[in-house]
Amino acid sequence: MFHVLVLASGFVAGGLLTQVARRFLPAGAVKEFLTTGVTPAIGPLPIDLIILKFAVGPVALDVSLLSLLGVLIAYLIARSLF
Repeated sequence: MFHVLVLASGFVAGGLLTQVARRFLPAGAVKEFLTTGVTPAIGPLPIDLIILKFAVGPVALDVSLLSLLGVLIAYLIARSLF
């Protein structure tokens, strides 16, 4: 359970770093390298439970170099604390 929390907090911190870099870095190769990512998506997924019918999604995850860096930093902090 703890590993999931570290991974989720790392992706949130990395996503924040990515958004800050997209907004404040000047246009150029460094900005493109740090903020270009892959966005896999799943969905929509229809669920039919006879009396209740709904759809979930689409769910997407934007993975960039800075989001992976956020996961690495969260892992290193968690490893040093525990």
